[in-house]
Amino acid sequence: MIDRDITPQLLKSAATSPAVTLTGPRQSGKTTLCRALFSERAYVTLEAPDTRAFATEDPRAFLAQFPEGAVIDEIQRAPDLVSYLQGMIDDDPSPGRWILTGSQNLFLLASVSQSLAGRTAVHHLLPLTHDEIARFERRRATLDETLYAGGDPRIFDRELDPSEWLRSYVATYLERDVRTIANVGDLATFQRFVELCAGRTAQLLNYSSLANDCGVSQPTAKAWLSILEASFVVFRLPAFHANLRKKLVKMPKLHFFDTGLVCWLLGIRDPGQLRSHPLRGAVFETWVVAEAAKHRNNHGLTRGMSFYRDRNGAEVDLVIEQNRTVALIDAKSSATPSGTLLAGVKRVRRHFADADADCHIAAVYGGDEGQPHSDGEILPWRRIRTACLPEAG
Repeated sequence: MIDRDITPQLLKSAATSPAVTLTGPRQSGKTTLCRALFSERAYVTLEAPDTRAFATEDPRAFLAQFPEGAVIDEIQRAPDLVSYLQGMIDDDPSPGRWILTGSQNLFLLASVSQSLAGRTAVHHLLPLTHDEIARFERRRATLDETLYAGGDPRIFDRELDPSEWLRSYVATYLERDVRTIANVGDLATFQRFVELCAGRTAQLLNYSSLANDCGVSQPTAKAWLSILEASFVVFRLPAFHANLRKKLVKMPKLHFFDTGLVCWLLGIRDPGQLRSHPLRGAVFETWVVAEAAKHRNNHGLTRGMSFYRDRNGAEVDLVIEQNRTVALIDAKSSATPSGTLLAGVKRVRRHFADADADCHIAAVYGGDEGQPHSDGEILPWRRIRTACLPEAG
């Protein structure tokens, strides 16, 4: 097992909170991480039908098996269990006794927020960052190979073919998780919907267009997108909004957490196909934004990300606000560094001239050499962490 960047956050929470809840997409490594970090705790998974039946039918007796606490995996399969945990935590609020994991954000967090409010610290384990992938042996990939493989730990741990693994992942997700989260009767149409979302990654989220192309109603499209968000498949990047006296676009952008999944859904079965693919730029932008989201999540920073676009065409792919600092970041898939890569962020920076904050600009591009400028920086894609967390250097 490699070291995961979220580890310090989990250990800090376990030292101060009676329970820690770790959610995230299926196969993101939640079980492996929690069993390694909390090996002194008993472990039980609600995946097994007999264990799940015991937890559901006699929750008090089930929890009584673990007087010192436990790691309870797939907690969303017995959502009422957290209500009984509430009483046990109130009786003994010792920190770090209960470690809960689950892969369905929608229902799990609803249950936790109702029963364990103030009693548990909630964290999300997202797909691997580029830094985490680099910790695997023999891992030195090109940009196209990185976009194509995505961030599922098993692909790198077992050196699997990304296309084969993602094919099985999508089949399992559609046949199992979607039916558990919501009553989706037509899985074929839902898969078509997911594929259409992949074709719109890094684009403004237009429910009307998405619904029409899929042949479903707008309410259905919104409900299905909520399923994808609950499963940590996609996320919405909000539009920047502030009093800049500009007419700003208000629609969010759609992004995927895993570009490997995007590539598979787009029918890309080899990294070489990306070189001339019409959506290569969009896939790279999604990779940059997702890397920022994952890095910041792993450091406990869950807010402050948006994009900027106004009615006059000024646009920047990512705005990161932290304390009194604003970072403007563009994603450029070009492999050649050039000062022109900073043109878009320079134009937007002028709109922040009167803002009461320090403004830094950067372009993350598809090449390997950095290029500092007097008023900004062109960063190679391998140094994406510097743009996401400027203090990391």
